[in-house]
Amino acid sequence: MPPLRTALLQSSGRPGSVAENLKVLDEAAGRAAATGARLLAAPEMFLTGYAIGDDVARLAEPADGPSAQAIAEIAARHGVAVAYGYPERDGELVFNSAQLIAPDGSRLANYRKTHLFGCFERDAFTPGDQAVVQAELDGVRIGLMICYDVEFPENVRAHALAGTDLLLVPTAQMHPYQFVAESVVPVRAFENQMYVAYVNRVGQEGEFEFVGLSTLAGPDGVARARAGRGDELICADVDPAFLAASRDANPYLSDRRPGLYTPLI
Repeated sequence: MPPLRTALLQSSGRPGSVAENLKVLDEAAGRAAATGARLLAAPEMFLTGYAIGDDVARLAEPADGPSAQAIAEIAARHGVAVAYGYPERDGELVFNSAQLIAPDGSRLANYRKTHLFGCFERDAFTPGDQAVVQAELDGVRIGLMICYDVEFPENVRAHALAGTDLLLVPTAQMHPYQFVAESVVPVRAFENQMYVAYVNRVGQEGEFEFVGLSTLAGPDGVARARAGRGDELICADVDPAFLAASRDANPYLSDRRPGLYTPLI
C-alpha cells in the first residue's frame, strides 16, 4: 500500500462562529489536497471553538447535523477525508466528539471523548463510553481519540491491541502541558507501534493559552512533522511498509504478559 499523506490543521479558527470555521476548513482541505494529502485532521472542538462557555450547548449538533453535511461536501469537493472536533448533541446530552468523514463525503466514524479534563469539560459534556473507535481509509486502520484521552497509556494500548495503524488525536493542549506534545505523544507512538497525529489549537482563548506544537509521530518515536506556535498546516506520510517493519523489529505487543497485569483492572 502507498503511504497515506496526512495533513494537520493547527488553528483555533474563529471561536463561536461555525460558518467561519467551515470556511477555514474548506480552505485547508484545498491546500491539503494540493499536497497530495488524502486526510486532513483539525483540532478538538474546531467547529465551534473550545472556550465558548454556554455556547457549547447552543451550538452542539447531531453527528449527522447540518455542519456534518457541510463538511461532507468539503471532503467530497476536495477528495480528502476530514477529521474534526465538535460538540455533539444527542437528545439532552452533549458530548465532546470527533468525526471522520471519507473523501467521498460518507461518515466513517464518530468518537466521544472518554476522559474529560477539568471542571469546564465535566460541566459541559457527558463522557463517552466506547474506548476504541476505528475506520479504514486507503488500507490504513485509523483510530480516534481526543486530547486528554492520549495521556492514559491503557487507552492507547487498547487501540494497539485492536490494530490501529494511525491514531488521530484532535486536541486543545494548553500551557503548561506542552510536554505532552513534545514527549508523551512520540513515546505513545513508539511503545504502541503506531503513528500518532496530535493536532492542536493555538493562541489565547478565554482563560486558556493553547500551545500548538502539533505533530505526527512515527512508530520509531520520531516526529515526521511538527508545527510551531502559530496557525499552520503541516503534512507527513503514514507509511504502512515502514510500520510493518517497525512492528517486526519492536515486538512489544507479542512480548506482553497480560496475566501479570490483571491487578491493574
